[in-house]
Amino acid sequence: MLQTGLQGKVALITGGNHGIGAATARALAAEGCHVLINYLRLPLQGITENDYLAQIQTETPGIALYNRKRRADAANVVQEIRTQGGKADAIEADLADPATIPMLFEEAEKRFGTVDILVNNADHCEQDTFLAQPGLAADGFPNATITAALHDSHFAVNSRAVALLMAEFASRHIAARKQWGRIINISTDGAPGFAGEVSYGASKAALESYSRAAAQELGPYGITVNIVSPGPIQTGWISPQQVAEISRVTPLRRVGQPDDIADVIVFLASEQARWLTGQLLSVSGGLRMP
Repeated sequence: MLQTGLQGKVALITGGNHGIGAATARALAAEGCHVLINYLRLPLQGITENDYLAQIQTETPGIALYNRKRRADAANVVQEIRTQGGKADAIEADLADPATIPMLFEEAEKRFGTVDILVNNADHCEQDTFLAQPGLAADGFPNATITAALHDSHFAVNSRAVALLMAEFASRHIAARKQWGRIINISTDGAPGFAGEVSYGASKAALESYSRAAAQELGPYGITVNIVSPGPIQTGWISPQQVAEISRVTPLRRVGQPDDIADVIVFLASEQARWLTGQLLSVSGGLRMP
């Protein structure tokens, strides 16, 4: 059994109320980390309130289930961790507000101590396109033509907040004279260019650039910075029809699950990854092979 060296470490995880973030919180807590989860309950996307309410009990992946997960708080995740004997807490706050960033670190320090591991998982995602009459995307969510507001809302969370979180992490790490730190940033396999989600893809490409620069600058302080680039992950949005198609073209012949990503994040946070920094790992079952 691998000894990850994570017992007693403090982890701050953004977007931890469902999906990859929730799985990561559980996985790090299982290794002995004290976990602070940041999350934000999001408005409906791609469905009317009436249609959502009519389908609110569905367990079939698709628009309604995905919206239900995005609207959840993190109470269940925190309770699961505590039931297993771990330490966890959660704070709802919008990363688009720069004042959120220092507040999260201050709260982590009050509850658990100085943050050792930062997982930037939260994102803002609305599908947009350069086309004047975009219609519906393949997954059924409506596309909109790119606007200044759509551009800015993506970059505020997916790149600006990530940059500010890394800077805050570094400042407090150096002030505390720590010699060990981990930053893991979650991107997307669409970052090189994401037709139909142009602002989402571009903002994640900026995240990747920030990550490589941070790896160079923060390495002398014992901080590693790495990027996880997931392929399609079943966080509630992939319909049964899409599951079949994605599985057919994926070398490992299935759709990814949140735990698949969480396990890689645990590895990157662990002592076993001590000589790994500035790298992007495609975690896609072989769907993407850089």
